[in-house]
Amino acid sequence: MKGYRSVSETAKKWGISIRWVNQYILEGRVPGCERLGRSWAVPEDAVKPERQKPGAKKREREEKTS
Repeated sequence: MKGYRSVSETAKKWGISIRWVNQYILEGRVPGCERLGRSWAVPEDAVKPERQKPGAKKREREEKTS
């Protein structure tokens, strides 16, 4: 698909594992991804998301309930 990369190509480009790329996609941190059957297509111009600090999600949930 023109203008898109596979998850494995994206992982090599970003220097991380395939699992991390999938995790970023599932969390919605990589905009513009398209689902193609059982795999994902990542836009060629997608930027690697920043890693969140440990416990960041937990703190967000605590703030919402307070």
